[in-house]
Amino acid sequence: MNNPSRASLAIAGLSLGTALNPLNSSMIAVALVVLRADFSLDVATVTWVITSFYLTSSAGQPLMGRFADRFGPRRLFLLGMASVAVTCALAPFSPNFVLLCVARAVMALGTATAYPSAVVMVGALAKLAQAKSSRPLGRIQMANTSAAAVGPVVGGLLVSLVGWQALFLINVPLALAAIFIVWRYAPADEVRERGRMSELLRDSDIPGILAFVGSMVLVMMALLNVMPDYRWWLLGAGLLVAVLFAWRELRFSPPFLDLRLLGRNRPLLLVYLGFAVFSGVYYFSFFGLPQLLQEAGGYDPGIVGLMMLPLATVSVISTPFAVRAMDRFGVKRVLIVGVVLLWLASAAMGLLTTSFAVPLVLALTALMGVPYGVVSIASSQGMYLSTRPEERGVAAGIYQTCRYFGAITATVMIGIFYGTGVNQANWGLMVLVMLGLGAVVFAVSLMWRERR
Repeated sequence: MNNPSRASLAIAGLSLGTALNPLNSSMIAVALVVLRADFSLDVATVTWVITSFYLTSSAGQPLMGRFADRFGPRRLFLLGMASVAVTCALAPFSPNFVLLCVARAVMALGTATAYPSAVVMVGALAKLAQAKSSRPLGRIQMANTSAAAVGPVVGGLLVSLVGWQALFLINVPLALAAIFIVWRYAPADEVRERGRMSELLRDSDIPGILAFVGSMVLVMMALLNVMPDYRWWLLGAGLLVAVLFAWRELRFSPPFLDLRLLGRNRPLLLVYLGFAVFSGVYYFSFFGLPQLLQEAGGYDPGIVGLMMLPLATVSVISTPFAVRAMDRFGVKRVLIVGVVLLWLASAAMGLLTTSFAVPLVLALTALMGVPYGVVSIASSQGMYLSTRPEERGVAAGIYQTCRYFGAITATVMIGIFYGTGVNQANWGLMVLVMLGLGAVVFAVSLMWRERR
């Protein structure tokens, strides 16, 4: 088998593993009613099956990226997929809801290994495929983009035909397939850190890792309003732990997260900021529009799911075109064009304040799919170019966490705007916020420069 074919298969395996995290983050939403009935839960309790996954993923992505940088992306990917396969094979037999949430957290940690590991391997895969890095990164990003969007559709079919247990079992063959393909075709890891276990543990900055994860979990719990009576206490504790984390990292060598280096890397910080705000704009539509169509438009949930499909379809179709455009015109120009399209698509969403006609909704969801595909891949490539090879794992992990920050922030703001009613007037106010955030992304994109 020639090298380009081998690289294509390796990228396919990595893409399959990468898709599992966003797929499982979204398709569980259709199982909440069934889980409530099976375990006799109230509405607030059952949401922990989603919250546990979000919290673990957002905190685990940078951590898994750090491990990929230190110990090798291929072996970390294989270990993560193995843990997913075992956990998902056992989860359907959970005797209680607590163990089910634990299984979801373990699954989130296992799937969190995929994207950082794939980004670390992009350089070697591009060399093997005799192509620019944007090509393998684009295929991986397509998997990351499309999986979350089709999750509710896939989840609905599995739950209706088999039951909630199928949402776990479907991961077993997918994870095993990813393991086999990557083990068989992905290039071996380069020489990474070795030594006695005691030395590796000492140099791993365990207190720094714990402080980072702890601050992330506390802040996310506050944003998700997991404990309404203690929301501000959780936020304050999270910020305090974050300050202690920064103090620790500035004094420890080698740190888990080199804050001095990150502070000097202005292009990478701009990528993070732009992508977090962009994700907020996108998830305003992804989460806010279905509620509007169901409650104000009167559409059946199944119909709404189909009306949202053009967003995923067009985002996947637009990604390869964006990759070719970056090869020809450069990352920054494509990023700016994508952000301009984002602003125009957000403005067009204002038409829903006057009509819920099906052709209009389909056109608007398709239109929003274009900037999502373009900006996502341009931001991924910007992150890749703004980072040194030995730091790309943790950089990719933080990049994914920015997506979660944007999604959760959008969810919180949607709850505020819809607090007085899910109607066209409040949707119009949300569109204005989307336009304001889009202007911020545009300004950040103009400031970004490729790191030399």
